[in-house]
Amino acid sequence: MQVICLEDEAFHTLLEKAVERILEKQSIKEDRWISGEEAMRMLRISSKTTLLERRNNGDIRYSQPEKKIILYDKESILEYLEKNVKNKF
Repeated sequence: MQVICLEDEAFHTLLEKAVERILEKQSIKEDRWISGEEAMRMLRISSKTTLLERRNNGDIRYSQPEKKIILYDKESILEYLEKNVKNKF
C-alpha cells in the first residue's frame, strides 16, 4: 500500500481542481427559465398578484409555452433588481 502525504494548501488545491473538472464534465448549467414560485422567491414577494403586475408592466420577461404554464426569465429578474438598486445618501 502506498501513502501519499500532501500539505494542507496542496490538498485543497487538488480538491478544488477535482471538483472543477467534475462540474465541467457534467456540464451543470442552471435553467434560464424558472417557475412562478422561483421568480417570487428571487423577487422576495409572496403575492402572485404582484408577480402578475411585474409581468404585465413589462418589468420582467416571461414565456407561456402552454395555456397554464408561465415561465420567467431569470436574467430579466436580476436586471429588474439591479435597475431598482438605491445608492446610499
